Amino acid sequence: MFRLGATTAARFASAPARNYATLREIETRLKSIKNIEKITKTMKIVASTRMGKAQRAIAASRVYSSGDKEFFEVSETKAPEEQEKTLLIAVSSDKGLCGSIHSSIAKNARKKLAEIPNADVVTIGDKIKVQMLRTHADNLVLSFNGIGKEAPTFYESSLIADEIAKLGSYDRVEVLYNKFLSSVAFEPTYVDSFTAASIDASAKLSTFEVDEEASSTAAVAQYSLANTLLAAMSEGYASEIAARRNAMDNASNNAGDMINKYSILYNRTRQAVITNELVDIITGASSLG
Repeated sequence: MFRLGATTAARFASAPARNYATLREIETRLKSIKNIEKITKTMKIVASTRMGKAQRAIAASRVYSSGDKEFFEVSETKAPEEQEKTLLIAVSSDKGLCGSIHSSIAKNARKKLAEIPNADVVTIGDKIKVQMLRTHADNLVLSFNGIGKEAPTFYESSLIADEIAKLGSYDRVEVLYNKFLSSVAFEPTYVDSFTAASIDASAKLSTFEVDEEASSTAAVAQYSLANTLLAAMSEGYASEIAARRNAMDNASNNAGDMINKYSILYNRTRQAVITNELVDIITGASSLG
């Protein structure tokens, strides 16, 4: 919208403005841009206030994900070499106006599906769902919405993990999400969520006191998936909040620049109209004299 406005401003500046209609058009556009600036500044403030909560959610989720990581490293759990059935879980949200957060996830998901065309896809968030439906509708087996309004909780991730478990068993499960690096940077990241079969095949599983029953390793796998999803959703939520704050800051700055340009254009056009009226009055008075 801002670029379109800049183009319109250039058109007004290049063409002579000699009537009230043009002056009213400029005034209307100027008011519209000022309203947009108010909205973007408000959205930036809202995103800034949510940033602290998002970072606390990351810190909490990383405690559990680091515990899972240590468990799998010690037990030497690995993904199987032969992967007949693969599940890709793409984590995004329902909200927009946050830069390339969603498109980066969709781009990386398409790259993965180019490598594994028969993989099933689960989407978390409407934005990634819409983008995947455009190109890989046949791969999409399950989707979730209502994500991203608030910081994610373990209750949410466990419910999602329960629904995913109903899809059946997979040889490999990969979670794709935006990893929060800083307030100005994020990185699309893959992480494995090991299945019960992979846990059973761990070389040093006996290091831990885990029952040899299949239900025990299945419970560990499902709990690990819930932890992985919580970490992915928390990282993605923080990345989205930071990206939205930056996007709204840039939009506010662009709006401010356009307001300055349109204000100058408005004043020049107004002066031209007044000058033309004075010329008409003087000309009329001269002809009467």
